[in-house]
Amino acid sequence: MIYINDLLDDFDLEAALPLLSAQRREQTLRFRYESGRRQCAAAYLLLCEALRKEYGITEKPLFEYNEHGKPNLMFSSLHVPFSILHQIHFNISHCSEAAVCIVSDHPVGIDVESIRSYRPSLVSYTMNDAEQRQIAAAERPEVEFIRLWTQKEAVLKLRGTGLRNDMKTVLDDAPFVRTVIHSDYRYIYSVAE
Repeated sequence: MIYINDLLDDFDLEAALPLLSAQRREQTLRFRYESGRRQCAAAYLLLCEALRKEYGITEKPLFEYNEHGKPNLMFSSLHVPFSILHQIHFNISHCSEAAVCIVSDHPVGIDVESIRSYRPSLVSYTMNDAEQRQIAAAERPEVEFIRLWTQKEAVLKLRGTGLRNDMKTVLDDAPFVRTVIHSDYRYIYSVAE
């Protein structure tokens, strides 16, 4: 199930801070600007909401991270049967326009990005020739670039490998990826399963 908060300008950070685990509060407060803090807190609270609605988990989850930074639920932090915890997979992401969370019974990855202009050098570094042609031919090249970028990041987050040097081949052997473009073209998110 996908959870979205795209009302981040209205997000009350001061009210949210006590709802975060100490671990997440520390991560949230590391952001230099309040907008980043709101995004980080909102993404975590979406995960809390998802865990509560989908699994009845009311504790504040803690994370452990793999060598590339992919978060996983720290089993010892939750009072839930071990058999259920191993069935819970999640991923979160945030940008200036939205925070998103996905929970599932199988590995997943999600990425959200605001639609904005891009640098041609970034396109040539991250997109293969066919993707570059797609972007150039698109009615809105910035939308097509962000669509492909979120797909690549979602796949990498699913795999837990982090950004890699050869971004051009990420989608070559990608699993199923779906993309949603916000109706007002504010942001795009992609999910890899």
